[in-house]
Amino acid sequence: MWFNNHSLAERLMQYAQIDTQADPNSESCPSSEKQKDLGRLLVEQLLALGIEDAEMDGFGYVYATIPSNVNHKVPTLCFCAHVDTAPDCSGTHVKPILHKQWNGKAMELPDAPGNPLDPEKHPYLKQKIGEDIITASGNTLLGADDKAGVAIIMELAAQLMANPNLAHGPIRILFTVDEEIGRGVDKVDMEKLGADFGYTLDGGPRGSLEGENFCADAAELTFFGKAAHPGYAKGKMLNAIKLAGEFLTLLPQDRLSPETTSNREGFIHPAGLDGRMEQATIRFILRDFETPKLEEMAEIIRQTAEKVCQKHPGSRYHYQQKEQYRNMRETLEKNPHIMELAREAYRKAGLEPVEEPIRGGTDGSRLSFMGLPCPNIFTGEMAIHSIHEYCSVQDMEKALEVLGHLVSLATEIPSKN
Repeated sequence: MWFNNHSLAERLMQYAQIDTQADPNSESCPSSEKQKDLGRLLVEQLLALGIEDAEMDGFGYVYATIPSNVNHKVPTLCFCAHVDTAPDCSGTHVKPILHKQWNGKAMELPDAPGNPLDPEKHPYLKQKIGEDIITASGNTLLGADDKAGVAIIMELAAQLMANPNLAHGPIRILFTVDEEIGRGVDKVDMEKLGADFGYTLDGGPRGSLEGENFCADAAELTFFGKAAHPGYAKGKMLNAIKLAGEFLTLLPQDRLSPETTSNREGFIHPAGLDGRMEQATIRFILRDFETPKLEEMAEIIRQTAEKVCQKHPGSRYHYQQKEQYRNMRETLEKNPHIMELAREAYRKAGLEPVEEPIRGGTDGSRLSFMGLPCPNIFTGEMAIHSIHEYCSVQDMEKALEVLGHLVSLATEIPSKN
């Protein structure tokens, strides 16, 4: 019942063609109005399935309920995915291509001649020989991050509504906006959502189950110098841009950076720099799996900035730091049944869950601290944020099967309400 290759592929390819790229320079919610184009389509399709309360709010969030069909009270599950795509690579005029029963050879992309999707550069792809692979055409991302998740949830809804003999409790569907720019759940109405726990569909390889993620802060360091006419600047000018440059060279070069870390190692990442002679600001993202280590990183930044300013009398700096999200493990450890339920669903689907920490975050990271414990389930989305992004339809099928087991297993859990 959970296998529906044709429908899953069609859904992903339809959704991928709708441009939903988030805009990090916009302060509105959603950051780009075009995200609502997909939201409107999803509401239309949910209503057509017979889900009567499907709606999109003014912020672009889509909410819907699949009513319970069991006679006893059980927890309300939420399945969540995001409709936006990353600003790192174009999401305009996406042309998805279905490579049926892929033969294992490098996939030529028509809009990127000479730059194929090569399994030698994408090791996971080597496991997908004989499967149906969806790519874009070579000059855009595909958007499987996270439209594969959207497609899987939509197909779950379609099958549950069409097959009332499949027992399940109440299921809330949530499609969010702006996840790719860190604002995915800023405006979610948790009371309206009304779920007990949930699962995001926003993971990669088949079998991956993620219940742990980076703790994340954003930070800004601003250097203040002294402006002077460059022709008469001797002994007067303190160039804030150069102060910022000197600071960056003093950061650790062999550790604490994205390019030198892996596994459970955190980093200080200068993600942006704006400057002029009198003032220059470096924007950072700080990441680690342990919250206290973020303060250790902040201290490295402050001490290094102090060293620069001591070397250049008359200069000064200002540092500020803001929490973004925390490790969902802190919440899930208090609710161990949520991960255990997922593990059992994976095993019923013939998968042994592969549990590794996310070197990033999901909507579930923040939802977990907003009262909705929310691990992350795989979708098959790979090589994300790039023109080589791809997704296996069979991986999506298997994720759908996992969700089917999840909703069935949840009917065995008594509701606390």
